[in-house]
Amino acid sequence: MYNVYVWVIMMKKCVMIYNSKSGKKKSDELLPEFEKILDDKGYELILKVTKKRGHAERIVKELEDDIDLVIAAGGDGTFNEVISGNLKREKKLLIADLPLGSTNDVATMYGLDKDSIENLKLLLDGKIKNIDICKINNKAFIYFAGVGSFVNVTYETPRRLKEKYGRTAYFIYALKQFNGKVKDYDITYEVNDKKYRGNYSFIFITNSSSVAGVNNIYPDVKLDDNKFEVLLCQTKSKLKLIQMVSKLKKQDIRTIEGLTYYKTNKFKITFDEIPEDSWCLDGEEMKHNNKTFEFCISKEVNVLLPKVNINKLFV
Repeated sequence: MYNVYVWVIMMKKCVMIYNSKSGKKKSDELLPEFEKILDDKGYELILKVTKKRGHAERIVKELEDDIDLVIAAGGDGTFNEVISGNLKREKKLLIADLPLGSTNDVATMYGLDKDSIENLKLLLDGKIKNIDICKINNKAFIYFAGVGSFVNVTYETPRRLKEKYGRTAYFIYALKQFNGKVKDYDITYEVNDKKYRGNYSFIFITNSSSVAGVNNIYPDVKLDDNKFEVLLCQTKSKLKLIQMVSKLKKQDIRTIEGLTYYKTNKFKITFDEIPEDSWCLDGEEMKHNNKTFEFCISKEVNVLLPKVNINKLFV
């Protein structure tokens, strides 16, 4: 009886924030297997199922301080919410990303794939790392913030398409939207203590080697170098845009004509007038009523990562 009591006391607590609507439609059949794997590693599973957008953020913010691990089981948007909720806590919790979504750019960069059972095992055998978290006007994003024509595809693609086709759904929806015009923004921006002005059709701020399902966009991304990548695009037509995208597999993105690239930890951009378009943050819509947006880095979050890509992702 004494031995059983000691075992219960020593069990660690793991909260799994589960978005059952992420990615392709699936059953909850994996949850018992998740629980068994966690139990074998000494964790008591506390399951929290999200009910709506923003729910994961609130769950993390309100968790007790004695939680040993929080697993974001969903897509990139779920992981974003879990990180965002953690940043609002006085005591930060250890976070892990278990990909169940359609694209999972972040998890791909970390070295995880579509085998959820194996991914969980890799995570629990992984290492704790402090990672850079980007912020736009003090709102967190993990790997991508963008504005421009067709960027809305990531958050407007109908869920029924994502459940049926997974990542392919974004391309199907994008083709339907591609008759629209390429917009142009008149902006001023400050980077590396210098000011610039110009007209750009796309503005991307990233901290990832994988964006929109395209891997190895940048060859030297580090998650702890206190830097993010800024990409400004001046393409004026859909044809030029297609040509530019086609070069990504063959050419260093930083050398493609029509693109302006920076690596920095502080970036400020001001639009000539409030843009009608929302920003896309980690695949989700960020509505706003601003002309000016400031980007910076937070160093407050520790994440449990699989060991597979750690050597190339960290300084």
